[in-house]
Amino acid sequence: MTVAANRQVNVQLSGSGLNENNSFPAAENASSPGQSEFKTLASGSNTITVPSGAVSCTIVPPAGNTNSITVKGVTGDTGIRIHNTDPTSIGLHSSVSSFVLAAGTTTAGVFLHWT
Repeated sequence: MTVAANRQVNVQLSGSGLNENNSFPAAENASSPGQSEFKTLASGSNTITVPSGAVSCTIVPPAGNTNSITVKGVTGDTGIRIHNTDPTSIGLHSSVSSFVLAAGTTTAGVFLHWT
């Protein structure tokens, strides 16, 4: 089943005289899979398959996580280590069919939200 998905990144700044709100909307995805899933990442490289129609993935590590999680294009890449607990949203090109989440140790309860 596909659903229409609207995703945006909101940045709010306040303090020291700042009071600024910025919203950066992504293009609507009328063919979103609208899927959410919990994953347990094994220690090392974990290949994540992109569902049909997905143009983004928001990765939400579990609350209180202390394990490293690194996003990679393929196993062997240096990749980018994401925050231990903050969500990370990645826009995906239509040519991307999978990516790798490398975990420093087994990490249960990683939430993947596909739009």
